[in-house]
Amino acid sequence: MNDKKDLRKKLTPLQYSVTQEEGTEPAFNNEYWDNKQEGIYVDVATGEPLFSSKDKFDSGTGWPSFSQTVSSECAIEKKDTKLGMERTEVKSKKGASHLGHVFDDGPEPDGKRYCVNSAALRFISKEDLEKEGYVEFLEMFEKD
Repeated sequence: MNDKKDLRKKLTPLQYSVTQEEGTEPAFNNEYWDNKQEGIYVDVATGEPLFSSKDKFDSGTGWPSFSQTVSSECAIEKKDTKLGMERTEVKSKKGASHLGHVFDDGPEPDGKRYCVNSAALRFISKEDLEKEGYVEFLEMFEKD
């Protein structure tokens, strides 16, 4: 995991606020809420693969929403009782970056909706996967 001083240099103030201080960016005014390109989304702090465009859907919330993570090993879920309600926070496993929350109102078959802040993510297009060192994810886009 990166130390906080290095992360402050690497990340924008919004990215740092979201990933390290559990901030939230504005709905419908963020980088990836309506991105329709094929590719993967990684932790902006560590580069850890988190989500695929194959699992992205329009939830109408104004934040990127995904039905699942790329691996059951890449995210940690924990109870969040801030704001006077009970929710489930989602963090990246390696970097412990705050990503957003997971809800049980997503599409079938699992009904999961990972509601994620764009500021916690970096998008890598299908065309750039090999160049960026994520060649193992190319196969998921070649099966169509």
